[in-house]
This record gives sequence, structure tokens and C-alpha cells, in this order.
Amino acid sequence: MNPSRKPATVQDVASLAGVSAMTVSRALNVPEKVTPDTLRRVREAVDQLGYVPNAMASGLRMSRARMVAALLPTLVGPVFQELVEALAASLSRQGYQLMIGQTGYDAAQEEALIRAVIQRRPDGIALVGVASSEGVRRALRASKIPVVETWDLTPDPVDMLVGFSHIGIGEYVATFLHQRGHRQIAIITADDMRARSRTEAFVTRARALGVEVVERFLTTAPSTLGEGRRGLATLLKAHPGISGVFCSSDSLALGASIEARHLGIAVPGQLAIIGMGDQSFARDAQPPLTTVRLDGTRIGTLAAEVMMARAEGRPVPQPVVDVGFHLVEREST
Repeated sequence: MNPSRKPATVQDVASLAGVSAMTVSRALNVPEKVTPDTLRRVREAVDQLGYVPNAMASGLRMSRARMVAALLPTLVGPVFQELVEALAASLSRQGYQLMIGQTGYDAAQEEALIRAVIQRRPDGIALVGVASSEGVRRALRASKIPVVETWDLTPDPVDMLVGFSHIGIGEYVATFLHQRGHRQIAIITADDMRARSRTEAFVTRARALGVEVVERFLTTAPSTLGEGRRGLATLLKAHPGISGVFCSSDSLALGASIEARHLGIAVPGQLAIIGMGDQSFARDAQPPLTTVRLDGTRIGTLAAEVMMARAEGRPVPQPVVDVGFHLVEREST
């Protein structure tokens, strides 16, 4: 490459194709409005010159970037994979591109990234989780950019919301373990905001049912299989009578299951293990993991739909959607 060489311009394409710059723009943006021969010549010129349209300049003219930003706590692991894939596919079908940023489970990093994204004026912003500070919420609302929060519920969303209740999950799992006769249980959990919400609901519900939650093992998000092994070993050393463990991710649950086998503890005969996320490996684990299923595909698809509707000035009949969750019962319980 010659770094001093200037990139091809729309005028260069027009000259090579023997058409006007306006015709090039029309061929690239609304190809159905030019003749097949003209379209062919423009595309051949684009390929020959390696021309890439200036999306920023085009966006300024059209007041649209056709770009959506999605901000995730982590890009490591499969937890949010379904959501991102569905979001990207739905946006792509409508001519939008997805830009991804990582907040790292850190409120200050999230705020800095959100403010940087707002300055770039995307057509929409999707957050995994709800905005963590009032300052961020004010900035998002003042930007007038369509915003959809996901993977959680809140009574006061910034704009639109597609998610599920972490409190509901905690309560449901505690009730499930109680109904199956477990009276001494524990939890292995990450320390992020959503996991803390689940944990508190789990503990409160269990105690209300007369179940003893003997201990919590906390690990830094994103959680790993190794932390699941270490968590179970630590819990059982202090409380060998534990009969049920709720893990805040399938990775933690798989790690706990491996550690139980290493210690000679039968799952589910002596210990029931529940994960969260229903990742692809959960059904193939040995034993297959009981886990909380979260419909990332539906969340991503709905998030794209409401964002595009808002960006294009169409009504959004249901700006808040609770997609729910369900427990997939397998052999680990």
C-alpha cells in the first residue's frame, strides 16, 4: 500500500463509469432506480477502484448513520451470543450495521463509553442491562437517540426495554429447590449488579420458605468454570451438608459439577446443581445441567424492531416487553 495515495472518491467512480456523481450515489443507495447497464458499470468501477462510500458524510446529508451501537458487559464467553447474533441479523435485514462496545461490568467505564457513543450519533443504542447511573440516564434521554435496555427489568426505563426479571429468577429457583426437599443450600455467583439482585431474591425467598442458605461464594464477572470448581470446594469444606447449589452461570455450574465428581459426590444423588443461561454445552454435560433458559434470540430481535421503529418515526405500541424465563429441568437436579 502507498500511504500517500488518496482514497478513491465518488467523482473517480463517476469518471470511470461514464456517469454523473449523482448517478453513482443513486446506484449505490437505491439501485432499483437506475438501469441494469448503469448499475453494472458503476459496480465495476467501484470494484476496480476499491471505492468505499464515506458513511459519515452520507449520514450527515441524510441525517442518518444507519448504525446501531450495542454495549455489552463482556465479549468473553457465550452468555450474550444469542442476543448479539439476533440483533445483528435483524438490523442487517433493514440495512443497519451493528457496532459493539464492552463496558466491563464497570460503571465508570460504561458511562465513558455511552457518552462517547452518543457523540457519534448512532441511529440507536442497545444496552445489555439497565443504565447504571442517573447521569447516564439523563445523557441518554437528552440525546434523543432511540435507546433500548435489555437483559433486565426496571420500573423506569430510559426509553424502551426488552428483558426479564432477575428477582423473579432468584425467587423461582429457591422455590424449586424447596419443593424438591432441599433444606440446606448455597449459591455460587458473580458479583455484578444483576447477579446481586438474583442472589438477594434467592436468599430472601429461601428463608421465607424455611430453607437455610448457608453461604454465598462470590466471584468476579465474567465467571469461569474454574471459579465454579473452587466455589463448590470452598462451600463444601465449610458446610458438608449442602444438598443444593444455584450458580449464576452455566460455566460456574459446569465447574461445580466437575468438582463434585472429583470429590466423589453424586449429582444429583447427593447434590443438586442449577445453572443459568442454558448455554449449548448444558444439555451435553455429564450429567446434563438443569438451568434457567433466557431467550436471547427473542430479546435481540425485539430490541432491533423497537429501535428501528423509533429511529424511523414509527409508533412503538409496546415499548416495554418482559420476555420471561423458564427452568429447563435436566439430570443435575
